[in-house]
Amino acid sequence: MKTLAVDTSTMMATCALLDEDRLLGEFSLNQDMSHSENLVPMIKNMLDNLKFKIEDVDIFGVATGPGSFTGLRIGIATVKAFAHVFDKPVVGVSTLEGLAFNFPCDNGFIVPMIDARRNRVYSGVYKRIDGKLKKIVDPTIMEVEELLTILRDEYDYIMINGNGTLVYKDIILNVLKDKVNIAPVNLNSCRASSIGELAFLKYKEGKRDNYYDLVPNYLRESQAQRELRKRDR
Repeated sequence: MKTLAVDTSTMMATCALLDEDRLLGEFSLNQDMSHSENLVPMIKNMLDNLKFKIEDVDIFGVATGPGSFTGLRIGIATVKAFAHVFDKPVVGVSTLEGLAFNFPCDNGFIVPMIDARRNRVYSGVYKRIDGKLKKIVDPTIMEVEELLTILRDEYDYIMINGNGTLVYKDIILNVLKDKVNIAPVNLNSCRASSIGELAFLKYKEGKRDNYYDLVPNYLRESQAQRELRKRDR
């Protein structure tokens, strides 16, 4: 079964095609450009290179957040449209879970961090147990210093990735010191291949989403929602 996966939750726009547990292709662009301009052409380019068509896809996987509100809406809307037109199942995957999945090793706790601005990050705690990724702490949004203090006091060996490590690298190293290992470049960014593999695993477990109901997991109100609340007062 072929899985097409998309992640547009950060500045990195990425898509991948997998055949069960085999990666066929993956495209990524880390540019200050609109995902609405890049995503569909990037998917088409990847499929053309692999000699596949969009109707050959059996499952669609997509990162559901947290992350960029606009980016998430673009990625999810694109995948929902494909799933609806071709009547194929869709599976939503947490962006943080996808980042944590990048780490293959069983030792230590995995803490993905996505920059939420204003000295805050989206984060959670994961760990591989017997080779399977397990969620230890649910995704949340938190002040960076508060999160790092908890990690320093409660956990021993910590592996961190995500774009939050680029923004807050100095304070991460200053607070956690030798307790922390920051991911190398190839494991530090959102990867559609991780979203795709997780989507396929969830699909095999009977988990899938209704494309009518699939929505981004913002973890906080978007600007549009805040403005709407103001109007309602």
